Amino acid sequence: MDDNRYAPPKAIVDDAPATTEAAPPLWNPNAAASWCLLFTPIFGAWLHMKNWTALGQAAKADSARNWLHASIGLLVVSTLIALLAPQVPGVRLLNFAFLIAWYYASAKDQARYVLGHFGKDYPRRGWGLPILIAIGAIVGYVVVLGVLFVALGLR
Repeated sequence: MDDNRYAPPKAIVDDAPATTEAAPPLWNPNAAASWCLLFTPIFGAWLHMKNWTALGQAAKADSARNWLHASIGLLVVSTLIALLAPQVPGVRLLNFAFLIAWYYASAKDQARYVLGHFGKDYPRRGWGLPILIAIGAIVGYVVVLGVLFVALGLR
């Protein structure tokens, strides 16, 4: 028996999502993209990959994985440029341009998908663990940079 005779009547809303499928717990795709301003696109691409996997979208999860690998590659290249040729201009601009490209080519698609299928009412995953992992990754990155500075004799 699905109907609860004591429940209040449900309103018919025209802007409700077209499907009634159950949503898996997801990280808010727009919030994940916003956190990238602090944690680089690596953070957002990783969470979007996890979201696509939870949504059962294997091809889109693979695309997000490719963006994740490209983000890691860009971080390595921009770090090497900053270490070995700090006079090269535009490295920060390149990183920001990559973030914008990732957002419009990949992240915005997930935000539209989630909004179109589930609206704003879907189970949310917590931010504690991903942010803790991101902070740990930044600390590890700084330690590795410190070791490189000492090993290369840079100031």
